[in-house]
Amino acid sequence: MSPRILIFGTGSIGAVYTYVLCRATKPVNVFTVCRSNYDVVSKQGLTLNSTIFGQNLNVRPQVVRTVDEAVAASEGKPFDYVIVTAKAIASTPSIPDQLRPAVSESTTIALIQNGIGIEDIYRSAFPSNPILSCVVYLPATQVRPGTVEHREVELLHIGTYPSTAPSAHKDSADKLAALLHAGGASAEVHDDIQQSRWSKLLVNAAWNPICALSRSRDMQFLQSSPYALDLVKGVMLEIAAVAQASGYPSISSEVVDFQISRATARPLPGVEPSMLADAAAGRNMEVDAIVGNPLRIAEAKGVDTPLLKTVYALLSGLDGSFTRARQSRG
Repeated sequence: MSPRILIFGTGSIGAVYTYVLCRATKPVNVFTVCRSNYDVVSKQGLTLNSTIFGQNLNVRPQVVRTVDEAVAASEGKPFDYVIVTAKAIASTPSIPDQLRPAVSESTTIALIQNGIGIEDIYRSAFPSNPILSCVVYLPATQVRPGTVEHREVELLHIGTYPSTAPSAHKDSADKLAALLHAGGASAEVHDDIQQSRWSKLLVNAAWNPICALSRSRDMQFLQSSPYALDLVKGVMLEIAAVAQASGYPSISSEVVDFQISRATARPLPGVEPSMLADAAAGRNMEVDAIVGNPLRIAEAKGVDTPLLKTVYALLSGLDGSFTRARQSRG
């Protein structure tokens, strides 16, 4: 029987995996929760232009505004997978609370979200369900509602949360990877996914906030002053220290040097991190998932992170300004 899948958050990442999963199963079994792009996607479907998958690819999943609509449209049939591709930002009600109507005792919940320490609220809400923590490398942008441009790379790292989860949960990770492979995507299953999370966070926790605060792409910022490189490297080294204190010694200064060399080799203007795009649009950012959570882990482990504290304070202030601006507009 074809699996039934709910995708929560159909932005750029969610759209690409909607395409992949519609190939792996039947589009009628793939439900996508859309918000700002609902009107377009409900009428025209999702269009993907990809250097890997192809150009002008259109898929027409079941499009809904809310999880409750998805449950009603599924006519009581349970979802085998709930895949969360929404940004890891606190909301009221919380994402787990919004998902609850769609989660049965057999549902696997896959979190394709950035940051560290993002899984606990799902584990608390659904203590018996398989929770799959995923790290994605997928440069994609929704260039207009319902149309996504994707280039260069596509890989999803998957692991259970926690890493000591029962073998049945690890089987769920293997089954999701197989489903993605069937849709033409790449996926790797790990015994401990947190290694991959820290590896990506090393880059994200430095470049995302610094680019958002400076309103600059990465190479633009590096060329802005003689102190720019030291700041970026300093934040990365602090993240590496927290990762090592958390039991991941391979997140080392050598990895920092490698990431710095990658960035400095790019031509101008460089890469636009997601936080920079969010800041330019006045949208709330993943402040706690990417910066606040590692800072709290550092404090618990006794690791000194003065640069990370400074970045967090400034980024929280900027994010708060976006909230106030939105509230003032009503």
